[in-house]
Amino acid sequence: MTTGDLTRDDAVEFPCDLCGDTRSLEVPHSREFHLGEPIDICWRCGFVYVKRRRSAQRIADVWSSEIFGSGYTAAIPAVTARLTYVAELVQSWIGLGGKLVAEIGAGEGHFLRLAGGAAYGARVFGIEPSIANGALLAKAGIEHFTGTIEDYLTSGQASRRPMDIVSMLWTLENCQDCKAMLEGAYEALRPGGHVVVATGSRVLVPFKKPLHAYFSQNPADTHAFRFSANTLKGILAVSGFDVVHTNRYIDHDVLCMVARKTDRQSPLGWTGDRATDVHTFFERWYVDTKMYFPDPI
Repeated sequence: MTTGDLTRDDAVEFPCDLCGDTRSLEVPHSREFHLGEPIDICWRCGFVYVKRRRSAQRIADVWSSEIFGSGYTAAIPAVTARLTYVAELVQSWIGLGGKLVAEIGAGEGHFLRLAGGAAYGARVFGIEPSIANGALLAKAGIEHFTGTIEDYLTSGQASRRPMDIVSMLWTLENCQDCKAMLEGAYEALRPGGHVVVATGSRVLVPFKKPLHAYFSQNPADTHAFRFSANTLKGILAVSGFDVVHTNRYIDHDVLCMVARKTDRQSPLGWTGDRATDVHTFFERWYVDTKMYFPDPI
């Protein structure tokens, strides 16, 4: 658990990132898991998001110095398995060989080492705010930029070397502004390039774990978004990306989408979720957890 800045004096209240509405329901019992901080469900489109968030830099700093700094590492078999799954999925749909692949939120570099290895043959580049993780990327011989995606765009590097693929793996849910993150991916990609988003923030699917293992006791804005298939497709659509493949998420721990950068000349269609359905989903999950997992494990 990180202590964070639970007073959140610098927090700003956001409308729904997907549709812009300000009406919402609270995720039932969410305050019990996030140290008194609520998570909301947009009344109009069913998107699950945290309203009050600190700055993008502050959230990046918390991840870098407090969450990663507390000893968190992705070097575990479960993470290796899910990253390999994503690499295989991308390889089968659009190919990795010879492609210039950037990862926003590259972390310790596990996915980039995999994608750039002999099995896939991608050319890789990492964008990572953590100085410590940047040192690990350098040690692994991975070219990278230390900073946020906003810093990377400001540096002017994106226009000089457009990417074929930009990946955001268990990252889009952990930023301050998911549309800004996707805008960064859009700007970093060549015309017709692809973004790959993978997330464990799965809504309206069979329960895979007790609710207390899905939420955390980190400050709520360090995990500001939770996606269903509909709302992930929606946030990609309003950001100018046309989904070309969605994995079989219904019985998998991973929700993953591959989407093509469009010219934004025509709006892309999307369908949200009913807020009451999402509210009921979390209520049922809470009851199920209390019945079968009364004590945190």
